[in-house]
Amino acid sequence: MSDRKEKATADRRSFLKLAGIGALTGGAAMALGKAPAEASDVTQDGKSYRETDHVKAYYASARF
Repeated sequence: MSDRKEKATADRRSFLKLAGIGALTGGAAMALGKAPAEASDVTQDGKSYRETDHVKAYYASARF
């Protein structure tokens, strides 16, 4: 049983290290101050949905 406890402790430490690094990376990304991406409103003939070739290929592969 002691093996499990030691393994869980090591995993917890690794998680906390990675969480700290992730927080620093996120803070650095926010400090760069890039503008957020905005979605463009692209419509063709009043339709917002287009069935393109890759959509048709997906539909064909999803059939059973």
